Amino acid sequence: MLLISCTDDSGTPKSKPSNMYTFSGGPSGGTFQYYASAIATIGQKEGQKLLARSSGGSIENIRLVNSKKADFAVAYSGHVYAGFKGQLKNDENSYPKVLVMAYLYGAPAQLVVKADHGIDSPHDLEGKRVGVGNAGSGAAANAEIYFTSLGLWEKMDREFLGYRNAATAMQNGQLDAFWVFTGYPSASILEVAMQAEIKLLDTYAAGEAVGLFQNNPFFTAVTVPANTYNGQTTDIASFQDGALLVANADVPDEVVHQILTAIYSEEGLEYLVSVHNSAKSMSIDTGLKGVVTSIHPGALKFWEEKGLTIPEMVE
Repeated sequence: MLLISCTDDSGTPKSKPSNMYTFSGGPSGGTFQYYASAIATIGQKEGQKLLARSSGGSIENIRLVNSKKADFAVAYSGHVYAGFKGQLKNDENSYPKVLVMAYLYGAPAQLVVKADHGIDSPHDLEGKRVGVGNAGSGAAANAEIYFTSLGLWEKMDREFLGYRNAATAMQNGQLDAFWVFTGYPSASILEVAMQAEIKLLDTYAAGEAVGLFQNNPFFTAVTVPANTYNGQTTDIASFQDGALLVANADVPDEVVHQILTAIYSEEGLEYLVSVHNSAKSMSIDTGLKGVVTSIHPGALKFWEEKGLTIPEMVE
């Protein structure tokens, strides 16, 4: 039996029976929620009762899982890392009971400017109007990490706009650049590229030069392939954070192992791709990509059986 629900009519999470596991996703219609609902469905194969719930996203999920208000969730690797170390922004609490099960997909940084504005590198954005994502979002948090590393965060005219609003603002000449931290192709960038000549800036080189990736080991290199967007004729070097499947440390090892077995079956992976295209990046080989924090024992058993080298946890 599978039960999938989000909230009651008041928006308050429903209580769950003691034999049911809760899976915290993200905002309704967002990628996290697609994965939560899809994995809950896959879990039915092993007879697991999973209740998929919406949430505010990665950081809320970390708090929910650590406190056992959720058993499973999706969260960004960088937030899991910061939560473990007690370094989440404006939060000194540590969240050590959030353990990794698997890497799901990558969210690459994409920094967009108009081709004719003479902006050739991130450093050229000093004094410019830059859309950095919604206030409180993962995109904005990663923008702050990136541009602070470059010494630019306080030197830009930052606009806390969601992707769609940022795309509209750029089309109207109200922004010089905007930052997207999501899978490619991004609908917001596609929209702008249909109306104007754009280019993506190389975000990797500038970050590497200031030690961004040594200081933030959850970021990994990625390439946005040529022709992803209209007018983008070359590969663009960038970096990404990984969306991870996580579980509370007290979830039984056999339950974690069973769910991973179902997800990484041929049928499971095919179903995930049918739900969201980003799942094309999922495979046994990428199962622990970008993982720098503790792995759930049930997941450790699964990945060792698959012959993966287990990454060392970053202290």
